[in-house]
Amino acid sequence: MSIVCRIHGAKDLRVETVAPVELAPHEVEMRLGAGGICGSDLHYFQHGRVGAFVVREPLIPGHEVSGVVERIGSAVTRVRPGDKVAVNPSHACGHCDYCRGGRFNLCRNMRFLGSASVFPHVQGMFRERFVMGEPQLTPIPEDISLGEIACAEPLSIGLHAAHRAGELLGKTVLVTGGGTIGCMCVLAVRLAGAAEVIVCDIADRSLAIARQVGADRVIRSDQAAPADLSDIADISIEAAGSPAALGTCLQATRKGGRIVQVGTLPAEGVMFPANSVMARELDYVGVFRAAHAFDWAVQALRTRRVDVRPLISAQVPIADAVSAFELALDRSRSTKVQLVAG
Repeated sequence: MSIVCRIHGAKDLRVETVAPVELAPHEVEMRLGAGGICGSDLHYFQHGRVGAFVVREPLIPGHEVSGVVERIGSAVTRVRPGDKVAVNPSHACGHCDYCRGGRFNLCRNMRFLGSASVFPHVQGMFRERFVMGEPQLTPIPEDISLGEIACAEPLSIGLHAAHRAGELLGKTVLVTGGGTIGCMCVLAVRLAGAAEVIVCDIADRSLAIARQVGADRVIRSDQAAPADLSDIADISIEAAGSPAALGTCLQATRKGGRIVQVGTLPAEGVMFPANSVMARELDYVGVFRAAHAFDWAVQALRTRRVDVRPLISAQVPIADAVSAFELALDRSRSTKVQLVAG
């Protein structure tokens, strides 16, 4: 038997046990290395939904995960027992019009782990042991921790955001939100050659972590004068999922600039000053998951071109998942909380 955690509804997360399963020829059983609690996991825990995705049956969350291989199916060739692996949570169909056009993250038949976007839901990886198809695994032979490997998925979001932002060499970039995704965006735009990176947040701890991962300047947006946030960036990345942060982006982005929305805004919608986009000739683009960027993220971690260790606040045994989720909700004490096997 092994431990899993399931969300049955808002504020109803239960730690349960399940029996082992048989492996198909191309499947791999892993022991949980580390599993990061993401903002979407917290939304499911707090509200029973993420935007339009509503929990309609018990859902095992978790999509930011590393593992250690325990058993392999008869046809598996890329990994062996004992290997550390990064796990890509996206399983695109490869056949629809979006996949054929290279937009795998927009696949019409996407199976994204730990998501209520389809029904029956796609169960995630917050389990002591879990089974995955071999193509979604990347073995990591380098001396890098399982906690760092588990950061490949959130780093891929930052890299995809930088890609959607366009040319960044020599540009000033504003990131609203100094949480995990905001900090991953800081790392990503640095890799892409941004000359200055500014981070806004309303929490001192988040701004301190943003400085550790490479922000040149940090601003308490709730205490800033209007002039401090006006026309200061060529590109703004909204990574807070906050209507107020989106307003900051509209104010801060220079004429002819670009706003990249990464954060999930409230499901009921927001009042949007669209005339500002028109009059200032701003580009407004979205970022949904990560397309090809997961492999880029794995490579950046393997070569230590980025250091995600300042983001990892705590590692908690999966048996204490409820406590881990409560800690992850407290931004005064945590950035990235990870579950680990007991």
